[in-house]
Amino acid sequence: MCGVVAIRSWDGPASRPAVERATAALAHRGPDGRRTWLSPSGRAALGHARLAINDPEGAQPLANEDDRFHLAANGEFYDFRTARASLERRGHRFRTRSDSEIALHLYEDLGPSCLDRLRGQFAFVVWDEQRGALFAARDRFGLKPLFYCRRPDALYLASEAKALFAAGVPKAWDSQAAFHALHACPDERRSLFADIRQLPPGHFLLATNAGVCVSRWWDLPATAKGTPSRSQGPAAQGPAARDRASRAPASPTPALRVRELVEESVRLRTDADVPVGCLLSGGLDSSAVLGVAAAGATTPVAAFTVGFENANYDESRGARQMAQAARAEHAVCTLSSADLADHFAAAVRHAETLQYNAHGVARFLLARSVRAAGYKAVLAGEGADEAFFGYEFLRAAAQASSGPRLWNRLRLLPRLLRSPARRYPGLASVSPWLARIATVIGAGPSLFARLARGLAHLRAVCSPDFLAEFDRHDPYRTYYQRCDRAADLSKREPARQLLYLWLHSLFANYHLAADRLDMAHGVEVRLPFLDHRLFEYANQLPLPLLVDGPQEKLLLRRAARPYLPTAVRDRQKRPFWAPPAVAAASDAPGAPNASAPANDPLHDFLQDVLRGADMASVPFFDQAAVVRFLDRLPKLPAADRPAADSLLFMMASAAVLQRGAQGWTRLRADAY
Repeated sequence: MCGVVAIRSWDGPASRPAVERATAALAHRGPDGRRTWLSPSGRAALGHARLAINDPEGAQPLANEDDRFHLAANGEFYDFRTARASLERRGHRFRTRSDSEIALHLYEDLGPSCLDRLRGQFAFVVWDEQRGALFAARDRFGLKPLFYCRRPDALYLASEAKALFAAGVPKAWDSQAAFHALHACPDERRSLFADIRQLPPGHFLLATNAGVCVSRWWDLPATAKGTPSRSQGPAAQGPAARDRASRAPASPTPALRVRELVEESVRLRTDADVPVGCLLSGGLDSSAVLGVAAAGATTPVAAFTVGFENANYDESRGARQMAQAARAEHAVCTLSSADLADHFAAAVRHAETLQYNAHGVARFLLARSVRAAGYKAVLAGEGADEAFFGYEFLRAAAQASSGPRLWNRLRLLPRLLRSPARRYPGLASVSPWLARIATVIGAGPSLFARLARGLAHLRAVCSPDFLAEFDRHDPYRTYYQRCDRAADLSKREPARQLLYLWLHSLFANYHLAADRLDMAHGVEVRLPFLDHRLFEYANQLPLPLLVDGPQEKLLLRRAARPYLPTAVRDRQKRPFWAPPAVAAASDAPGAPNASAPANDPLHDFLQDVLRGADMASVPFFDQAAVVRFLDRLPKLPAADRPAADSLLFMMASAAVLQRGAQGWTRLRADAY
């Protein structure tokens, strides 16, 4: 919920007009009210745009009992009543019924250590008037955004970059961040905009007169070495283990424990002062969430599905099947290619990042329909593929590393001797290091093959100056080395190393950026599978338990059995595909073999944007080369079309943001 703004001045008073402009720029995140506050010393200013979900009267910023601490928070703190009762027993007095107020009093008592006591999705700031210290924190997975910029006059923080521009931060591209994003390897610490950083997931920031310090407070724990595999029960572990097992109380099976944790996570996320619905795709993950939510509800749960007029991409029929089984009130938002074209620019400007396909604008329009139905909060199924290794590339990596270690090493020798340049030529020309890794691990061959094709097309349309700037820069190796320094990846199994890299790149910077698409219409999406207790439990399970079997996410299927009809439980995973602008290739896993029709509005829209004046101003691309690429599209091999489709959307996103540089603060959710 909400949007937050904070300014910590270095010299002189913080600017009240700046914090008011920034807060107004976040009105779409908080349509239920806006407030700003300037500290008595003048050294800090806070702003808050409110989406009222818990306690309609709980306006922010909030103050503690003696007004020393002030808080502005975005998000939700689950199980907050337990924490509130504990704080009240210690003598704290609450001014509201808002869940956000627990963070204020926990920080008052514990400082940064309060974060360990918080369960939820959040980004918040606290001003300590006595110390002159500004504290800011972001949740474990990065579900809620927080951007900041250090300027000579002050430190600026906000939920979206557009609020920083409204406060007076200059608008400019960050070339290195753009380079990484174009290579599908975005940096979780940066935004696309010069001098505007992101507070990474699981980090906090402390700003005092001594400077600004960013520190990690949570990371996904490494699975302990020697964790027994599924076959290594007490009988396989010797007499001592068998004796301990005979005396120990029976533990729930992994499937039962997952079920308990999912039920708890859904229950906590349906606790609100407003009705909470569900986003429903008809796949396993969102269906499991709806099934659990419906079982615990006293009235029918509202379920919202995005569908497409193009029948090859429409999954609403499967969603209706689950909605009927859960007795949900089901609404389908059916989109045409013209709808995607008409709202693409608005979606990009709200997301403030490059889009790789039309999924983002579909999510943007689904959120609009949710809000039109009177809902401010919904549950969704994102995170299950990460927790339970549902993605093909994660399953392949896990299966490739299963079995005796010596045999795995011998099996990999032939791959080590192959030429990665021959197997992945486009990839090897950009990153010989990643091409070698792809050849060795053999995980997700379709993923690496598509990336290789995409990079070849990307390099052909980039401007020579842009490529020369990063001639010796390998974004993949740079990213891996940074993660390795931060988390010592050697402590993790190879497949879990891949999961870690995914969580801190595209997942945090692209998938979870959907928050800004949802909040463009004042809709908060809650993700039960990203509850840290559930995720940490799944992360310590033996990999064979997660990936063995004929279907992906077999453990989750077993856990959710009581809540799913058989047809849904046994349904094969199908990625969420929005209609393409070019075509879907027959070799793309799960994608229908259908091309964009002639005179398709989305295709025509992208053609117009990429041939237009805004594209000519984007500093990363050579528009003449882009036009040549567009002219070659009809003759492009089918295998190259998915990668080409992604490239079109990335380039069009950059062109939209280039135009928006002069108007972001005046943006409306339905504006182009």
